[in-house]
Amino acid sequence: MDNTGTFNKLSPLSLLGQLTNSATNTCLHVSSNSVYWLIYIEQGKIIYATDSLEPFDRLERHLRISSQQNSQLTSEIRLHLRLLFEPDWQIQQLTMDQQHDLGHLPEYQAIHWLIREKHLLELQTGQLIRALTIEVIESLLLIKAGTYELQELVNSLPIICQLDIESTLRYCQARLQIWQSFTPQITSPYQRPYLLVNSRFYDKTLPELQQHFTSWMKGFSLRHLAVILGLDEIQFAQMLYPHILHGSILLHEADPPFDQFPPIITVSSAVNSPQYITQIPAAELNLTPSYNDVENSALQITPANRSHDVAENMVISPPQPQKNYKILSVDDSPTILKEISRFLEDEKFSVVTVNEPIKAVMSIIRHKPDLILLDLNMAGIDGYELCRIIRNNSQFTKVPIIFVTGNKGIIDKVKAKIVGSSGYLTKPFTRAELMKMVFMHLTT
Repeated sequence: MDNTGTFNKLSPLSLLGQLTNSATNTCLHVSSNSVYWLIYIEQGKIIYATDSLEPFDRLERHLRISSQQNSQLTSEIRLHLRLLFEPDWQIQQLTMDQQHDLGHLPEYQAIHWLIREKHLLELQTGQLIRALTIEVIESLLLIKAGTYELQELVNSLPIICQLDIESTLRYCQARLQIWQSFTPQITSPYQRPYLLVNSRFYDKTLPELQQHFTSWMKGFSLRHLAVILGLDEIQFAQMLYPHILHGSILLHEADPPFDQFPPIITVSSAVNSPQYITQIPAAELNLTPSYNDVENSALQITPANRSHDVAENMVISPPQPQKNYKILSVDDSPTILKEISRFLEDEKFSVVTVNEPIKAVMSIIRHKPDLILLDLNMAGIDGYELCRIIRNNSQFTKVPIIFVTGNKGIIDKVKAKIVGSSGYLTKPFTRAELMKMVFMHLTT
């Protein structure tokens, strides 16, 4: 197998298949459409896989799934993990030498930290890595053109688990075939569903939706909503599918950067090729015990054209009154306040804006927000001091406080942590980046 190459009709399956019996330790680097995937292989086994689009978002979602069975993975621990390890830059900015050293990946360092601090047992961590790897490879199998390069693997951190390539690919293939049954209505798990609240859309022939489903349709993707609701993302998509067909649920396109992933239109013909993948019984998939219920149900989901039958026992009526999360934003820039209001009020969050920091404390006491966005550099009082004052009030010791700032230095982040900040949103920011903060802090 060549160490580098380009392709017009990519067969990621064959690329990985040729490494199944390899005795070399290698990092497969695949690039397409400004995104790249890194698959780390030792002695013919996958030891980790990642891509360049928001790896800590992926880690956060799967840690939440793990937290359902592991009380050690609290929201506080997950937030602390991101403050410690999530860089301002993304994986794209790692040098090629750093990319082929698994120990240089911030997310892999974070996973090892969870082991060292005894928040995860090694077995549980192996289960987590299997789930992360499956998600990464699913998107990899959709690529049709790009480049690849094989680099000698360097690993300065201990290996946690090894995954059989054939079994993993076979399982990913099965999930992709189910996703394909939802096309052309659904072409990405990162599309964002919105419920049209209009009585004429409620058709008695449709399966009813549970009210807690509809209460979270506020700009989150199918993939993020499934985590919030504690469901497998494919099952969740199938529950919504008849409503999407009917027009009572609209799907918006994926927010950047997730719109860079290849769409689920047609899986490369190589996915179905028997050259490298044989029929493997489900019992031999060697997937994680903690995800077994999710994985087995995913394999058993019926095609989308039978989704009415699958969801017929679900009970929901038109949306009922729900908690409307209140977000308070403190900034002496009217432009920033207007932008935050536009981003969040469009998603039906209640937004209170304060442009005079001296009035911020009284506004916070009066409105009792669920989340506070706080500018770091304001005239009269800086965000650090204001954060310290807020934290000294016993009512707000647990309320998330996010610094909104153009400062990117490590010293600023350390100071933010000392005074009790929950996170950091760097200006300029996108709607997706703001919604990521909401996902992290208001949906736990």
